[in-house]
Amino acid sequence: MSRMIFVNLPVADLARSKSFYEALGFVNNPQFTDDTAACMVWSETIFVMILTHEKWAQFTARPIPDRNSSEVMLCLSCESRAEVDSLNAKADGTGGIADVNPAQDHGFMASRAFADPDGHVWEVMWMDPTAISGETAAEPAI
Repeated sequence: MSRMIFVNLPVADLARSKSFYEALGFVNNPQFTDDTAACMVWSETIFVMILTHEKWAQFTARPIPDRNSSEVMLCLSCESRAEVDSLNAKADGTGGIADVNPAQDHGFMASRAFADPDGHVWEVMWMDPTAISGETAAEPAI
């Protein structure tokens, strides 16, 4: 079985958050969705569980940070620079906040960060596949 990640996030308005993630391209898994939580699928191995504050409290007594805090930055890889820009723009147009951190461009890698409606920060990044393999466009690795 492949390793998987389930990111759990407390949200103030489940319907609003579900719509936000769907607008970014996440797909809802109704098998794990009810009126207290929704399972939003990014890939075969990445799932985001958005939980009402009441549901969240069943798992921890720790306080939920306010939306202006920085509890964690989650990073998703994208297939292109255009996808990075597109997701950032979609976040801004659907209740999130685009460019909550300065955009990064290192030539072989680019990233932007946005916040969802509850202030959870997502970084979306693209990296040139040849940089990952050690190849360059002019010199393939031997």
